[in-house]
Amino acid sequence: MSEVATTETPAAPTHAPDGVKLRWYVVHVFSGFENRVQQIIREKAAKQGIAEHFGEILIPTEEVIEIKRGQRKQVEKKFMPGYVLVQMAMTDDAWHLVTAIDRVTGFLGAGKKPTPITDKEAQRLVSQGKGNNADGSEKKPRSLIVYDIGDQVRVTDGPFNSFTGTVEEVDEDRQRLKVSVSIFGRATPVELEYAQVEKGK
Repeated sequence: MSEVATTETPAAPTHAPDGVKLRWYVVHVFSGFENRVQQIIREKAAKQGIAEHFGEILIPTEEVIEIKRGQRKQVEKKFMPGYVLVQMAMTDDAWHLVTAIDRVTGFLGAGKKPTPITDKEAQRLVSQGKGNNADGSEKKPRSLIVYDIGDQVRVTDGPFNSFTGTVEEVDEDRQRLKVSVSIFGRATPVELEYAQVEKGK
């Protein structure tokens, strides 16, 4: 079951059969229960005969790079944990359906009145989840490991395996570092990928 908030690009607000606009709302839920809430909204809406009051229900996720023990792995992570995007007609029935679900704490908005987000905001969130930049161009998955100039690192792969060094340059876009390592007593700069090093302890 996919939890990716990126299956489709949000269209302009559509209309339910009764003529009510479907708008995008942000629902706050207990972190870790996003998928369950997504499923329950679908099931309850169908059971109560108001499925047409709901459009897409999305959980914002993005592709990120995790580096563990020198191994680089692309995984999917929620970039807005605790939130679900719901395209819906804000009728009394639909509002009660969502707010009555266990682990839902409410809608984003001032007071008790839910505030819809704009189509542009919804588009931005979905594009981020798809791994796209604001202009629609594809962006590389970001790394969960952040390196700074001056960090001490240990090389875990390649010809300099087991060497330690100091980060001199960081290229986040290319996920590469320039590291100064000591070779035969001389500080020598070498270029390495994130996956080839680990932070010193």
